Amino acid sequence: MTIHPILRNKYVLTLGAFIIWMAFFDDRDLVTTHFKHRQELKRLEMGRAYYKEEIARTRQELQDLKSNPAVLEKYAREKYRMKKDNEDIFIVPL
Repeated sequence: MTIHPILRNKYVLTLGAFIIWMAFFDDRDLVTTHFKHRQELKRLEMGRAYYKEEIARTRQELQDLKSNPAVLEKYAREKYRMKKDNEDIFIVPL
């Protein structure tokens, strides 16, 4: 069995080895990179949807705080433990 002269060329062998290395063994190989990028894109899109929902919820909460004094009082009491002058606060740890 004879090997074609082109396949015995050291430059062709080096180029072939380089292509195989880059396609299958490198950190940025074709298969791994393709699937990693798809998974990362999916994860980022899910994070984007979560943060859009959080922004919408926060904007609604801000609108409620600006327009409704009862909600503002409830928020101040719960988040900052504010009280009226004639009240006492008892904090019960869970």
